[in-house]
Amino acid sequence: MEDEFAKKDMFNGGYQKGQGAQISPHNRFLKNSYGKFEVEGIDDWEALDRPTKFILGEAKTIVNPVESPDVGMAYSLNPYQGCEHGCIYCYARNSHQYWGFSAGVDFERNIIVKKQAPQLFKTFLNKKNWTGDPITLSGNTDCYQPAERKFKLTRQLLQIALDYRQPISMITKNALILRDLDLLREMASMNLCAVYVSIGSLSEPLRQKLEPRTTTASQRLKIIESLSAAGIPVGIMEAPIIPGLNDSEIAGILKTVADAGAKWAGYTVVRLNGEIGVIFKDWLEKTFPDKASKVWHSIEACHGGQVNDSVFGQRMRGDGHFATLIRQTFKLHAKLNHLNTERLQLDTTLFRKPGEGKQLSLFD
Repeated sequence: MEDEFAKKDMFNGGYQKGQGAQISPHNRFLKNSYGKFEVEGIDDWEALDRPTKFILGEAKTIVNPVESPDVGMAYSLNPYQGCEHGCIYCYARNSHQYWGFSAGVDFERNIIVKKQAPQLFKTFLNKKNWTGDPITLSGNTDCYQPAERKFKLTRQLLQIALDYRQPISMITKNALILRDLDLLREMASMNLCAVYVSIGSLSEPLRQKLEPRTTTASQRLKIIESLSAAGIPVGIMEAPIIPGLNDSEIAGILKTVADAGAKWAGYTVVRLNGEIGVIFKDWLEKTFPDKASKVWHSIEACHGGQVNDSVFGQRMRGDGHFATLIRQTFKLHAKLNHLNTERLQLDTTLFRKPGEGKQLSLFD
């Protein structure tokens, strides 16, 4: 597979190297759009290679309840909106439209930074009725994306979680998480954290096309090895499985991650909701023109003739013959590699509000 993907010419047809989305479809929440339609246009225009723009957001809350019953989390916390990783399939792209940006190139280049996230997190944890249910970091965009190296919000959030004994689960595909090994190790010693590493392919040429600015597959295996060696519960999400592109890797991925120390594994079948369908199809035709039609129709076969499915419990796994084969293959190889043999449950009984219950001294 390495050779197959390495031979593809991804620079023809106007393909922009180093980014996922190749277009910026119209934001359905905006009445007007701005674009360059003639080369002779005299308006100022930003070059395609402009650097990432960081925008300081004015968030009022930081922890959000998750109403979807099939995503495996009850609360999510996202210090960043938009993501430089540029994963072409990312379901979070559509949410960028609420901020006035496109789900395409804007999602990767205009990153909203919630600098007040640490204080908002403390405010949330100090609520009278909060008792410490697990919270997921990166429920929408990766909390260890490149912006984290500059702003360090995720590390601050982990320190607060440790102070409050607040259980945290995380999902990432960035090796920057190893920077915070000290905090994660201390939390894990009290059964307060678990980490899932997202892996879609072990083929580096394919990874570069699907996720152009993410940590390499080999580095993600090192993440698993390092976390496991430090006593931190670690699993993987094989996501998304895209029929015709990476579905043949299921067995190899599960064996490799199990050997690296992963104890749990889950998966999703790709679904292209909202503007992601337009973005993905454009990318697919430019990147794999010879197999684009086959892949597209295979995705449709997993969702009743559509590329998206909104039925809870079915939308993440797909339906039909192809989706059944994926499910059976994944289940078989998870069992063969002794994954998911025990239930992962974080400890919610240790939650505390620092200083709560202490008597004030007359001499303070």
